Amino acid sequence: MFDVIWQNADALVVHKHAGVDFHTDAGAPGLFQQVKRQLNLAELYPVHRLDKVTSGLVLMAKTQTANRELCQQFAAGEVEKFYLALSAKKPAKKQGRVVGDMAPARRSAWKLLRSQENPARTAFISQAVSPGVRLQLVKPKTGKTHQIRVALKSVGAPILGDTLYGGAPADRVYLHAYQLAIVLKGQHYRWQSMPQTGELFLQAEFLQCMQALGSLDDLSWPGV
Repeated sequence: MFDVIWQNADALVVHKHAGVDFHTDAGAPGLFQQVKRQLNLAELYPVHRLDKVTSGLVLMAKTQTANRELCQQFAAGEVEKFYLALSAKKPAKKQGRVVGDMAPARRSAWKLLRSQENPARTAFISQAVSPGVRLQLVKPKTGKTHQIRVALKSVGAPILGDTLYGGAPADRVYLHAYQLAIVLKGQHYRWQSMPQTGELFLQAEFLQCMQALGSLDDLSWPGV
């Protein structure tokens, strides 16, 4: 269900496996409860969440003080987040940004609106991996529900396996929370965690592509 990446007295970071609910669902303990139980923690606070289908880095706080500080950073868009997604289609442009309000749609999906009252903000860079597979590097400024999935659909590159948003069927939804950076009590932290599952994520072509890209921080990201 998860692997512990890092922890100290104030917070912890885990790698959530794909297909794991964050909260308890139909009586089955979710990621949050499992982490609290297995690590025998008296206190634990959910700073942010990932969709059930998404794998990767999740940050939780161990104290109310740390939770307050970290939640404020997320709310202000000050947390650096990078995601990896694979698509079968090339987006309308090689890099760009998607900005717009989001609203509920049918079948528990969300849709992008033209209005920008409280918009989701997403930057992306597209990179070829192999014939029929493209890597979408994604840097969300906000953290709306299904934000990345909706953004990539809107530019014509739905995520592989994400049939809810028009993606081709696959062995998993190819969306992964790869890098996370925060400041806590004046100390800077940065973590990375590569995908552990998914045939395409484990192929040599994907690994070579990631190695060739180097640090995602150094790429020329569109402003959001």
